[in-house]
Amino acid sequence: ELGIRIPRPLGHGPSRFIPEKETVQVGNEDAAMHALFADSFAALGRLDNVTLVMVFHPQYLESFLKTQHYLLQMDGPLPLHYRHYIGIMAAARHQCSYLVNLHVNDFLHVGGDPKWLNGLENAPQKLQNLGELNKMLAHRPWLITKEHIEQLLKTEENSWSLAELIHAVVLLTHYHSLASFTFGCGISPEIDCEGGHTFRPPSVSNCCLCEITNGYHGADDVHGSPAASIPVSTTESVCEVEALMEKMKQLQECRDEEEASQEEMATRFEREKRESMFVCSSEDDESAPTRDVSRHFEDTSYGYKDFSRHGMHVPTFRAQDYSWEDHGYSLVNRLYPDVGQLLDEKFHIAYNLTYNTMAMHKDVDTSMLRRAIWNYIHCMFGIRYDDYDYGEINQLLDRSFKVYIKTVVCTPEKTTKRMYDSFWRQFEHSEKVHVNLLLVEARMQAELLYALRAITRYMT
Repeated sequence: ELGIRIPRPLGHGPSRFIPEKETVQVGNEDAAMHALFADSFAALGRLDNVTLVMVFHPQYLESFLKTQHYLLQMDGPLPLHYRHYIGIMAAARHQCSYLVNLHVNDFLHVGGDPKWLNGLENAPQKLQNLGELNKMLAHRPWLITKEHIEQLLKTEENSWSLAELIHAVVLLTHYHSLASFTFGCGISPEIDCEGGHTFRPPSVSNCCLCEITNGYHGADDVHGSPAASIPVSTTESVCEVEALMEKMKQLQECRDEEEASQEEMATRFEREKRESMFVCSSEDDESAPTRDVSRHFEDTSYGYKDFSRHGMHVPTFRAQDYSWEDHGYSLVNRLYPDVGQLLDEKFHIAYNLTYNTMAMHKDVDTSMLRRAIWNYIHCMFGIRYDDYDYGEINQLLDRSFKVYIKTVVCTPEKTTKRMYDSFWRQFEHSEKVHVNLLLVEARMQAELLYALRAITRYMT
């Protein structure tokens, strides 16, 4: 009546992939979750949709919030506005406007210069120099060498200190992998963010016009059951779960009976690495980054490329030569105290998290499946574990699952609801979110390993 335009939320709930009624409803959470929500609200000034989806796994969320709070707000080598700007640079590489918008607000809130937001060329030269490392970490971390590190540390008046560089690298990898989670779980923008609201009045079917033009005809259609976009009989998807459990059992028996030779293990790794190059997202159209996000990084055409294409050969990164546990952890902790500890805890929680369930089955040991997912991601990055039989990956991860994993990890901006719906069709949404936590942490650790190895080589 006063002529004030009232915004309405565009989506239903925190995720476009998960029906709102299946997410944790604020107000109905238990005491432990309530405490987590309070922590998240205190740290971010809002209860964001990432938190509302991650809370499926409270133990992980607690570790995640603690780490993110430390990186952004506690004492550290970098000033606060630099931290948020680096978050913007990292999220922009994957065209993740959701994270970019959140950090633009935070950047301004801590006194950042609005001019920097007009484009990377308006930021200090020191931050511009980080652009090369940002793009390589995001898309082709295996190309990072000690020379790249030397360039950042030795550029006269715009040089980085080792401690500052470690802080920056952890922030870049944190936001690259958080972009993977945002796209992988279909996180919706909050009502006050771009793309999160409309001023149009509700239509007769209680559905806004933009949803209708996108082919959605009501809340049920947007968030239908996982089978909505891919018709599949319940019997068929139940059979998938049974078949997966049977394979796990057989693999365990084979393991107990005989162990493959080192040569055979190496061959299986190379075969899996080669095969991972031919897994690509079915919706593989080149989407140009939108102007409002692409201004925050240079070289917009630079993206993910498989490391052995076009005659390029990247040597295998052998985990026993440089691992997080034996090398990366202590380097980070030495130069940026406590962060190594926080990251280590977060990696361990994601890797070991289990409720011993698989879809409708209880009392299941899922360690073999979790390890296959983690090692497949590291295999895509050229990282090999000598004691792992890579033949297990093909047995446990089917093609549609591999397409989803590779898309979320390498080109998250191309993830679609169809991809999310098409893998593990009988599993709970909480289990699919758990998969995303594994993807986030395995990706972050892989990026960190390449960067930290290059820093170690520079130092020695």
